[in-house]
Parts: sequence; C-alpha cells; structure tokens
Amino acid sequence: MLTSADVDTGVPVLLLKMGEYVIHHGAVGIARSLGRLGIPVYAIVEDRYTPLAMCRHLAGTFVNPSTDTNGVLSCLTAIAETIKRPTILLPTDDNAAVFIAEHSKDLADRFLFPRLRPELPRQLADKMSLYSLCRQLGIPFPDFVYPTSIDDVHKFLERVTFPVVVKAAEHSRSVNNRYSSLIARNPDELIAICGPPESFRRSKIVLQEYIPGEDWVFHGYRNPETDSLLGFTGRKVRSYPPFAGPTTLGVSIPNEQLSKQAEVMLREIGYAGVMDLDWRHDERDGRYKLVDFNPRVGANFRMFENSEGVDVVRALHLDLTGRPLRQSAMVEGRTFTVELYDLVASLAYLRRGGSTSRAWRKSLTGPRELAWWSWDDPLPFFAMGARLLLRVAGRTARRNGGKVLLHVRRANRILDFGARSKKA
Repeated sequence: MLTSADVDTGVPVLLLKMGEYVIHHGAVGIARSLGRLGIPVYAIVEDRYTPLAMCRHLAGTFVNPSTDTNGVLSCLTAIAETIKRPTILLPTDDNAAVFIAEHSKDLADRFLFPRLRPELPRQLADKMSLYSLCRQLGIPFPDFVYPTSIDDVHKFLERVTFPVVVKAAEHSRSVNNRYSSLIARNPDELIAICGPPESFRRSKIVLQEYIPGEDWVFHGYRNPETDSLLGFTGRKVRSYPPFAGPTTLGVSIPNEQLSKQAEVMLREIGYAGVMDLDWRHDERDGRYKLVDFNPRVGANFRMFENSEGVDVVRALHLDLTGRPLRQSAMVEGRTFTVELYDLVASLAYLRRGGSTSRAWRKSLTGPRELAWWSWDDPLPFFAMGARLLLRVAGRTARRNGGKVLLHVRRANRILDFGARSKKA
C-alpha cells in the first residue's frame, strides 16, 4: 500500500481552475488524496471560505479574480515565487487544461506537467472537434448535429427519434445557464431548452442522439515519455440531471473491452496527462460510443484505486517526480457517491421509472467513498451545505422578486386604467 515514504513530499501540487464554480468535490478529493500522503497541495480559489479552502489537507490557497491570459500568467508567476520550488500544475477544469497546454512554454520553467500537443486539449474539450477526431480515428460516437438553423434541427430529427440529448458545445458553458446537458423527450421540450428558431443562429449547442444502454467511464493517466499508463473503468449508476448529467453514484467494474478501446485512442492521439472519458454502451449494436473526453482530472476520480492505493492523481505525482508507478489490479466494486445530488437524483429516477425501490436500497449497501463527508476532514461538507443554502436562497429571492415586480406592474396597469376611466 502506498505511503508517504513512497512519494516525494518535497514536490507540491497547485490546482489550477479557470471556471467559476465554488462547489467542486473533485478538487477536495485531490487535496485529500495527496495531502494524506504528506504532499503539499495548494489551490486557486474564489475566496477563503469555499469548501476547498476549508479542507484540512490543503497547504495553502491563492485568490485570483482574473481569468484572462495575462492575469492568470501573472498570478502563476507570483505563486511560483511564493512556493519557491518546482510545483506540479494540475488542472481541475477543461479551460485550465487548455490554458496549460497552450502556454506550456511560459510555464515550463516554474511548473511540472505532462507534455502534449498544445492544440490537443482544446480539440478534445470541444464536442464538434472531438466527434470529428473520432470519425478520423474510427472511434464510435453518437450521431449529432451543430444546429445553426431550425432546418438543421428538422433534418436531424428525420434520422433520429426522441428523446434527444442537448449539450453545450463547450464544456465550460451550459445549455440553460445551469446544466451542461439535458434530455428533450419531445419537440416542445426541445424548443423550450433551445429557444425560438432565431436563437439557433447564435446558439452554441450540440444535438445528440440518445443512445439506449448503460453509461460507462474510463479514468486514467498516461505519459508516453516515461511509458506510463494507468487506467480504470466503471459504470455510472445515477446522474444529475437524471440520465444526462454528471455522475452522482458510480461503481468500479473491470471492462477489458472498454479499456483496450480507450487505450488505443490515447495512443493514436498522443495524449499525456490525467483524463476522464464518458462512454455509452449502445445496446443496439453492442459498441461503446464516446460521448465526452475531459482532458483533466474527473470530479469522481476517487471511484478508482488499484490494490496498491494508487489513483490517477497519485499516479501523476509519482511519475512526474521520477518514482515508480506501481501496476496492480484495480479495486473492483468501489462505490463513489455525491451525497446530496444523489439524493435528488434517486428521487427523480424512482419517479421516472429509471430505478426500483429495491435497486435503490441495494445501491446504498457496501463499502463506498463519499464525495464530501470525511470524518477526518468535515469542514468542506458543512461549507458545501452552507453555499448550497445561500444559492437556493438567492434563487428564491430573485424568483419572488420577479413575482413582486409582476404584481406591481399589474397594479399599476389597473390604477392607470381606473384613472383613464374616471377621465372618460
């Protein structure tokens, strides 16, 4: 089992984020996984009271309000001067992975990270270029269209049937200012999600066929320069939004066919670093079809470990510090749960017939790792809960404020009508 004696605790890790998301269990998982081995982990955060900033395994935080190129480069330079030693730079979102790859020459003197073609992460994170790449490589993928007019939508619906998956073309964006993907079950729902016909001209969405079958994931680490490769496979049991969103409950299951398919793709494109791939097993033809390629650490990476206690972020640290990457069998049946979101997802699955009460009870049994709660590090859980309450309160206030404004406008119209009637 991996211990602090097996790692180089003199090489810290800096978590780089470019997106605006305060609640992110993946970053907390990284801090815990590496911090428990004595590896110093630093992070760029929105403020000192985010769930990640409250993690006891975090060595330090840096607040950076800037997301433009020069601002991020200046921030990273200042952080490097503060830490004063070579530091592994680890992206926690797609934009950060793209930034590191495209500015690798500016960062290489101060930070450690796997090297790959500068344009590759952007190509993989964008749905259109990803599916074009899959077509070139012969990797199965779902039928899709990038609609620029309502005619494109009608043509797409001629060759697929409902339900239809609606996704943001770029992972950093959302379909309706909340979710990166949604399912439309009929034309009315599709128009409600996408907007009126004229909105397609400025929309950045992808319409994708709904593939009947199971959701699978492949998480791994690869470095062609050191001939290092570590891969895990598992099944997504529940997600939120239901049937289309990120994993809320997943379990590690060995899948040799999927592993080989993913490894072939990684070799073909020359990928280096940590990755998170989403696949769908098409029950119509038995093939695994790639639906997403995230060129960074997946939020649910703690679903996976091998028998030596190595996960993908530990593998990256071992490899970049010149330590041997221990190869052993993955731990099978390891369950990962995102607590509050899975509760909401479970209710939706039960209501829509996607699960039974017996299957739901069974999913709660056995050993598991929780995304937020940890007995030795409880503060991130409470900080997450507080942030969620504030978010709900804010949405409720805006919604009620809108209702109040509507009532005021109606009252004004009534008073105005009454005034005109008296004049008449």
